[in-house]
Amino acid sequence: MSKIIKEVQESLINLKRVKPLVHCITNYITANDCANAILAVGGSPAMADAIEEVEQMATQAQALVLNLGTIANELVDAMIKAGKAANKAGVPVVFDPVGVGATNYRKESTFRLLKEVKFSVIRGNMAEIKVLCGMESNSKGVDSVEDVKEDAAKDIARELAKKLNTVVAITGVIDYISDGERVITIRNGNEMLTRVTGTGCMTTALIGAYLGGGSSPLHCAVAGVATMGMVGEIAFDNLKENQGSGSFRVSLIDGMYNLKEADFQNVGKINE
Repeated sequence: MSKIIKEVQESLINLKRVKPLVHCITNYITANDCANAILAVGGSPAMADAIEEVEQMATQAQALVLNLGTIANELVDAMIKAGKAANKAGVPVVFDPVGVGATNYRKESTFRLLKEVKFSVIRGNMAEIKVLCGMESNSKGVDSVEDVKEDAAKDIARELAKKLNTVVAITGVIDYISDGERVITIRNGNEMLTRVTGTGCMTTALIGAYLGGGSSPLHCAVAGVATMGMVGEIAFDNLKENQGSGSFRVSLIDGMYNLKEADFQNVGKINE
């Protein structure tokens, strides 16, 4: 068994032992799915975004998840307040810069957050991560239409992780996760994941749940991304005739609930 497989298995053990409170400031489109994903793997979600309470909630939690999906000025202010409080309390923070390249407002808000808050993990698709690198990117709304060769993708993940002193997780057909030194690739997943809204947001929430268990940010990022890819494969294989994206969505949560340590070895396509 490889070193990284053992590390992600330990992350799942820690998550289920701690049962962390995961504070999410996320978008209204996927909040319910993110909460259910956290519950399914063994965490406890708190979906609090009122600016009057986010600091207190963030310091009570074991992890904080910030998602840029449906933003407004007050929500960005709330994210910064929560992020600063979490940083001061030693609570790990994961950031999802949804659609950062789609509008100037999203880009300005993202770089404001990067300036004000220290993130343990940043997860995005290739188009989003390229924007954070200051590179030209191709997107359609909040979706990436990038096609980057594997070696170049690894370099992008590694260099941004070094630049921001964080773990960077790039999700797509192949996933790339780096802490600036190590680079992990994951080849799990199914095309049906693109037919259900919020699977990226749920992946970020899963990373937050693993972070709440106390494992290292790199291990938690790999565990969260691999979890979504693996349950995506399992959910698709379990579809019956005439079942589609609605049944698939429910089956994703079932897969998270039934996730076992052995799945990372038996189903996971995780390599370093």
